[in-house]
Amino acid sequence: MSKKTLGIIGCGNIGAALARAADKDLADKISRIILWDIDPQKTALLKKELSNVDAASDEEEVMDEADLVVEAVAPSVVKGLLQKAVEKRRDIMIMSVGGVLDGPEVLEDARKQGIRVILPSGAISGIDALKAAKVAGIDSVTITTRKPPGSLKGAPYLTDKGIETDKIKEETVIFEGSAADAIKAFPKNINVSMLLSLAGIGSQRTMVRIITSPEYTRNTHEVEVKGISGIITARTENVPSPQNPKTSYLAVLSAIASLLEYFDTVRIGT
Repeated sequence: MSKKTLGIIGCGNIGAALARAADKDLADKISRIILWDIDPQKTALLKKELSNVDAASDEEEVMDEADLVVEAVAPSVVKGLLQKAVEKRRDIMIMSVGGVLDGPEVLEDARKQGIRVILPSGAISGIDALKAAKVAGIDSVTITTRKPPGSLKGAPYLTDKGIETDKIKEETVIFEGSAADAIKAFPKNINVSMLLSLAGIGSQRTMVRIITSPEYTRNTHEVEVKGISGIITARTENVPSPQNPKTSYLAVLSAIASLLEYFDTVRIGT
């Protein structure tokens, strides 16, 4: 395999972790890493820390020069980046999976053109089993997410409902509905529900339950899948990322594992 140029758009916790992993473990497969972030200081710091790294002037430069582009910004930019990836025939890894809700048709365009779109499992487990169960048929998919109140602060749903997270004193169910509604209500908090939807039975039939309590110290996701092949239950209790407590450590590690797998010819798991 010839060496590739890796482009990373967004150099926060996950973007920086991917740049470091690529610099350390993929030197024989990556000829160059090109970075862009709205905050130039973030790219400047990574450029000083790592070897063979360049800072782009804008995201367009990343799209023009990279073979594989990583989005690590926000759901709002995903549709546009997916469209550019299809137009420029670039493989792309999407971290803000919730943004795919705005442009699922672009995934079909990518398939038709043979462009690889990578959606890491993130902070949940059970995706492999869900994909396998789908072959025979799935009746229902439900995810129950438990988070500390502070991690949900500022979500559009809570603002609209006038719910103040610092006034929650006991375990409270704050949302029940479809994944399609959940990702609009909590765009920064429940990306995992969109991943389940894409792997399983869609965002309208995938059900989401969000529970919060001041006693919670970790983000926990419980996935239940019922179908012809049986019942699958997967529980993930996440430790916060050492660099950013708002991000689950497993989400960062999942992104790194997906990047390493992209360059590997041996595939393990469904």
